Amino acid sequence: MGTVVDDAASGEFHDFFERHYAELARLAHLLTGEPDAADDLAADALLALWHRWDRVRAADHPVAYARGVVANMARSRIRSAVRERRRITLFWSQRDDRAENPDVPGMVDVQEALRGLPFRKRACVVLRHSFDLSERDTALALGISVGTVKSQTSKGMAELQRLLGSREAPRRMHAAALRTGGSGGRTR
Repeated sequence: MGTVVDDAASGEFHDFFERHYAELARLAHLLTGEPDAADDLAADALLALWHRWDRVRAADHPVAYARGVVANMARSRIRSAVRERRRITLFWSQRDDRAENPDVPGMVDVQEALRGLPFRKRACVVLRHSFDLSERDTALALGISVGTVKSQTSKGMAELQRLLGSREAPRRMHAAALRTGGSGGRTR
């Protein structure tokens, strides 16, 4: 009898994996800005979900739960990278390798601009504009209130518009999502 339950759980997880792996990898890519690490991060998140599959499949919104796991893992990865960079700067002199260019806002790439946002603002902007999630679904994925989603998305978009030097930041977000393999459509 236990084998049947295990086989059923395994089948459910396999279906969940097939349906949501690409979306979770795309989310990881947009949150971290690291295309090479996105697949690994999504795989690690799905492995963590498998270990808690009974809890995940009993959740009201398993996909939101999975997005939250990816967001938390991405946050940890970013924090780890920041700590590593700080350690490196202790041992190496810091050089400014940026070229002087007075038209920087016109050349700033969407992903570079996203990396300039604090994590929560970045996550809200990415989920709302690249994944086209509702405020409620974004709140579920990040474990925050709808009001926080509204506030952080608004502030994040204002900051992106400032960084990109354009009023077309939402359109450019959708275009960037499409370039990274996303559909830009609702993922419900």
